[in-house]
Amino acid sequence: MILGLKVKALIGVAVAAVAFGVGWTAKGWLEDSKDLAAMTAAQLMANEIREDLGAVAREMESQISKIKPTETIIDRGIVREIQTPVFRSVCIPPDSDSFRMLNNIAAGNDPREPADQGSQDSAEPD
Repeated sequence: MILGLKVKALIGVAVAAVAFGVGWTAKGWLEDSKDLAAMTAAQLMANEIREDLGAVAREMESQISKIKPTETIIDRGIVREIQTPVFRSVCIPPDSDSFRMLNNIAAGNDPREPADQGSQDSAEPD
């Protein structure tokens, strides 16, 4: 009696495992067929769009080829170059701050402040 019960339980487990495997495989086939249908539909739509765009492009090309230029404009403008002098011959008085600053630059000293700037007799800022 016990042996018969174990065999029946073993057969039941085997049937359940086979049923699970068959169900799993069938579900995989169903999902694959859905994916294939979606990919086929997308491919058909893409091909249709390409055909429509190709027809539009061919029509535009034929319309553009029919257009003939009716007016030709040739611009023969005159190029003028105006030169403005950058440096001018200006004399700097030898007793000015600018002259002393240029001498300091030539001597290699710090030219940022002339010698008389920062003295106490300058006016106070407002």
